[in-house]
Amino acid sequence: MKRRDVLALGGLGAGGLLLPAWFGRAVAAEVLALPLDAALKKPLADAALEAARAAGASYCDVRIGRYLRQYVMTREDKIENVVNGESAGAGVRVIVDGAWGFAATNTLTTDGVAGAARQAAAIARANARLQEAPVRLAPAPALGEVAWRTPIRRNGMEVPVEEKVALLLDVNAAAMAAGADFVDSRLFVVNEQKYFASTDGAYVDQDIHRIWAPFTVTAVDKASGRFRTRDGLSAPMGLGYEYLEPDAAQRFALPGGVVAYGNRYDMREDAVAAARQAREKLSAPSVKPGRYDLVTDPSNLFLTIHENVGHPLELDRVLGFEANYAGTSFATLDKRGEFRWGSDRVHFFADRIQPGSLGAVGYDDEGVPAKRWDLVRDGILVDYQATRDQAHILGKHESDGCSYADSWSSVQFQRMPNVSLAPGRAPLTVAELIAGVDRGLYVHGRGSYSIDQQRYNAQFGGQLFYEIKNGEIVGQVENAAYQIRTPEFWNACSAICDARDFRLGGSFFDGKGQPSQVSAVSHGSATARFDGINIINTARSL
Repeated sequence: MKRRDVLALGGLGAGGLLLPAWFGRAVAAEVLALPLDAALKKPLADAALEAARAAGASYCDVRIGRYLRQYVMTREDKIENVVNGESAGAGVRVIVDGAWGFAATNTLTTDGVAGAARQAAAIARANARLQEAPVRLAPAPALGEVAWRTPIRRNGMEVPVEEKVALLLDVNAAAMAAGADFVDSRLFVVNEQKYFASTDGAYVDQDIHRIWAPFTVTAVDKASGRFRTRDGLSAPMGLGYEYLEPDAAQRFALPGGVVAYGNRYDMREDAVAAARQAREKLSAPSVKPGRYDLVTDPSNLFLTIHENVGHPLELDRVLGFEANYAGTSFATLDKRGEFRWGSDRVHFFADRIQPGSLGAVGYDDEGVPAKRWDLVRDGILVDYQATRDQAHILGKHESDGCSYADSWSSVQFQRMPNVSLAPGRAPLTVAELIAGVDRGLYVHGRGSYSIDQQRYNAQFGGQLFYEIKNGEIVGQVENAAYQIRTPEFWNACSAICDARDFRLGGSFFDGKGQPSQVSAVSHGSATARFDGINIINTARSL
């Protein structure tokens, strides 16, 4: 399909979706810009709350949601797919006789949501016969009627599909002209319109936006048939379409000729650099295994934070309540306040308030206001992530605001907030950090990874590895990955650049639970140094 053919696109089917369970009916693009009727929300919510009380519920919350997703996928000069998805309905959660019950409906009438509330109450009553201890909810404020919206300048759902396709095809053409043999580019735009109400007196209206524009460039050595790729180095963000305004791009010029981006992204510029760097990989020497000082760019370190800090400090994993997607956690409750997670300079904080982040909201899916709190302070494990029914386990008097559901039809449960490594306190640039490294590797971008069932042992690759000798970058190396044990790695952290280098990375599709749900979460850091890390040659490991 050529660029001109996009004019004929209307409501497309959902063929070729990565995550088809996310989508309800396929809709035309212009429908995505229409909000859920505000006059419907409170009467529907009140109908559910009243029905739940009448059915014997001591607590009830209702989430009325409209979830919009648009995916645009291209390859070279062709459009591979355009998908517009809409899903709307209501989920009702109750406590009856100390047990949870949940039911959902896509019939957005007072009778429909009241019926779901009665069904949830019947399920809770049945569950109560098997419970070992009643649900204990931490107090939540009686918020009244409040609202929050992702601060955006341009709603991605209102941008014409033609404009989005034109951007991606232009990016592809620029990469091909710069030496790529193949390129595919994608654009994901998400809008969650969520209305939450509870018997605690909360009525929360939220409008949440996210965007991601990944690509993969491939360079081929025609003589040998060998090929190398380089993915985009951008991060998914909690922003509108203004994120892709190249004239406003926030650039970080880094050693090695790499350009990183902040809260504005020049996708075309990054794709041109990717074509050049992918071709350079074809002639780069293979890394020599051994111990190196590792310098990690935030575009790489975010994934290590995600897998080796964020997930193991989810309280349900710690307690053994959750074991899906790479197991439970080594960070058991007896370690709180005593366990040395990292060196004195390592400080991890959780938050749902970082501007531009994927996890930024005003309130979680239990109506708890968003906040920031410490997980690891001066290298010591001090806290976890908890929801309302988990807070008492930690001796807390309030939830951390970590509840989320990826759909109105999914029950909310504990999900990771943004988890970030605080930047260094002393002034330190990336160039100054690298100047102090005698033998090291400088890594950019997310690569493949593996992790054990306790999130203790892991291995991470990357998109670009540069060798450092005597404080200078001497060129790319290939086939590198670093192996770690979680506390040993973070205790090897010897330097972190200051706040001028702090940038966000993130996961747009973070899976958890059974049935599986996905969420989006950011992880910030500045460039950091880790001494004496084991580097393997992945080609020799095959």
